[in-house]
Amino acid sequence: MYTHDEVMAASLDYFNGNDLAANVFVTKYALRNKDNDLLEQTPDDMHLRIASEFARIEKRKFLQPLSQADIYEYLQHYEKIVPQGSPMYGIGNSKAVSLSNCFVIESPYDSYGGICQTDQEIAQISKRRGGVGYDISTLRPSGKTVNNSAMTTTGATSFMHRFSHTGNEVGQNGRRGAQMISISIHHPDIETFIDIKNDEESITGANISIRLTDEFLKAVENEDDGYELKWQGQCFGFRSAREIWDKIIHSAWLRAEPGLLFWDNIIRESPADCYTEFKTISTNPCGEIPLSAYDSCRLLAINLFHCVDDPYTYKVSFNHDQLYKTAQIAQRLMDNLIDLEIEKINQIIYKIEDDPEPTAIKKVEQVLWERVLVAAEDGRRTGTGITAMGDVLAALGLKYGSPRSIEVVDEIYKTLKLGCYRASVDMAQELGAFVAYDAKKEVNNPFIIRIKEEDPKLYEDMVKYGRRNIACLTTAPTGSVSTQTKIGDHFGTTSGIEPCYMTSYTRRKRVNPGDDAVETSFTDNMGESWAEFEVYHSGVSEWAKHNAKKDNKLDSPYHGACAADINWTARVKLQAAAQRHVDHAISSTINLPKSATEEDIKEIYEAAWHAGLKGITVYRDGCRSGILVSKDERTVFPPDRPRHLPCDVHHITVKGQQYFVLVGLLNDRPYEVFAGKNGFLPRKTKTGSIIRKRKGFYKATFDDADEELSPITAATDEMEEVVTRLTSGLLRTGADMHFIVQQLEKVGERQTEMYSFARSVSRTLKKYIPDGTKEGSHCPECGMDTLIRQEGCIICCSCPYGKCI
Repeated sequence: MYTHDEVMAASLDYFNGNDLAANVFVTKYALRNKDNDLLEQTPDDMHLRIASEFARIEKRKFLQPLSQADIYEYLQHYEKIVPQGSPMYGIGNSKAVSLSNCFVIESPYDSYGGICQTDQEIAQISKRRGGVGYDISTLRPSGKTVNNSAMTTTGATSFMHRFSHTGNEVGQNGRRGAQMISISIHHPDIETFIDIKNDEESITGANISIRLTDEFLKAVENEDDGYELKWQGQCFGFRSAREIWDKIIHSAWLRAEPGLLFWDNIIRESPADCYTEFKTISTNPCGEIPLSAYDSCRLLAINLFHCVDDPYTYKVSFNHDQLYKTAQIAQRLMDNLIDLEIEKINQIIYKIEDDPEPTAIKKVEQVLWERVLVAAEDGRRTGTGITAMGDVLAALGLKYGSPRSIEVVDEIYKTLKLGCYRASVDMAQELGAFVAYDAKKEVNNPFIIRIKEEDPKLYEDMVKYGRRNIACLTTAPTGSVSTQTKIGDHFGTTSGIEPCYMTSYTRRKRVNPGDDAVETSFTDNMGESWAEFEVYHSGVSEWAKHNAKKDNKLDSPYHGACAADINWTARVKLQAAAQRHVDHAISSTINLPKSATEEDIKEIYEAAWHAGLKGITVYRDGCRSGILVSKDERTVFPPDRPRHLPCDVHHITVKGQQYFVLVGLLNDRPYEVFAGKNGFLPRKTKTGSIIRKRKGFYKATFDDADEELSPITAATDEMEEVVTRLTSGLLRTGADMHFIVQQLEKVGERQTEMYSFARSVSRTLKKYIPDGTKEGSHCPECGMDTLIRQEGCIICCSCPYGKCI
């Protein structure tokens, strides 16, 4: 066993001082025992653990198995093959956790029992470390008659809040549950769904996406056409497709959601959808794995950078033979991962059977995992993908999004596809195909037809032997994993297919503040805690290493090719080039400047559909809090203070002491605070103005008095002046009022004079918090996350609890 400090020190040395990469390994993936003691000191230990388990499966399955040393060589230093989060955490871990990253569960049955079953399945998958997607189109629309005392339903979207809360409640070793909620564009509640996340405090535990049909999108193009709203074959009228489309665009511009799933593109291109029992119903939380009910998928990425010979030099080239070989090994390991997952699911089922809960309580959980087991065994679905594409293009001297870069992406993904499908066919020849394989059912599938054209021998062998896996490929957002992948002498590559976000930025990692050795850098307005890390992109350092002797004014290949620099048309074309070679889907976000218009987003979405993408997400700078934060985004400049500032005058008594608090207002919002207990103001004084004078002095003019006032003479001592100055500073930079009040309420737990003064300021400012603002903590009486501010007090919406501070 190792202490946290020992593991952190060893991991920092392993990652050459990269504290973000070390922190990710220690907090997310290092093996721990049941008492939470650390059992691994560096990623070398983890990779040996994983290689050992893969080798065990190899010996059981193949006539010529890969050795543990062979597998370890591919995993070491995250240089070639990189299992993603759930496999890294779960392989060789004695805990009953799933190795699948992605799940889709059956759409809720249209009853309260069905809704409760979906809610429980979300919790059961989340507690085993999986992300879960589901489609709510099965739920009847708002106002529809129900056969209970409610008489009518509140609609499909009303239950999204319940599902979201469940995801937020289930902790997963420092991470929260991830969800995708989808709905058909034809559902009568579609307008409510579109707008539901325009309130940034709504549905915080799930991503949302709309399943768009070609029928709807063609109606949008025709502008005057309406389209049908329907539920279970019943027509609920027609709506203007263009009006609904404009609502979607506005919400995406405002909050970056809903995402779009081009449903007919998904179904048409999917080999799995050639089989009735594997019909796609929704996607995983990031949209890169469309799945059938109770199917799951495990993720693994190839670090493309290891296939670049002589990177960042004039001799540079991409080694397609190396990628083809690595793709075959990766696909083979992915199939082994299915066998390891089957063992884990059986372990979960055995544990459920042994649990002391009554059978009636644990039945839903047991049936859930039995269904997941059948889908894994029958389809043997894999999610082999890539990471570091942005760095590869830079190393080749190409600007991300340039015409040549799009051609290179097409070539790379074609090699990946053919390598993985060759391995799947070879395994089918030795071990047997997935149980439903039927070449006749796939004969008209566009994806399979392209393989036939590109590699006739591969297609011929596939028809003869079948393939081991119903679908093989994806491109996931490798996020945390890519902070650890190796690039030359450094660690931290670009993520998935994405370009470099910025050459330097701040990255946020969500943490549980109660965990050991966790330091919180930032708390958002929902009360979520984050650690922040300064990131300097390793690719730039690698480029500099190879170009140190050249003119120091030479721009790196990342210059002008970061996320915010790339023309969105090029981004769509590049993703479309890759999508032609991916049987699942691609998770990629198009980053837009704050100045982007709704018309820009409309053009992006329409181009994406025509280009054959299966889904797309846009993010306009500043539209909501992000995990990656630019330096400029973190610098907040307050608006200029006019010389005359109107103010509200508040009179408060705390423990017998009379205070006055002046709140200066700019654009009807609190801008600065002065406070004291001179007691010279008549209590009837309610309004006035504060006039800035020289040397920090202010003249405060009231309705019935005229006094000279400065921050120093207004406060009783220097510490009280500090409180008002810092509070004013937070107000000027636009800090959330709720956050300021929370901090002031925590001052002086020992009931000192400072306690009284800080409380006088907080009691004043909380009058400016709108009623209904969520408190962000749990009720001490009922434990629910339903505390709100109401008329200056904190009340619980779930029980009689209330407190005025």
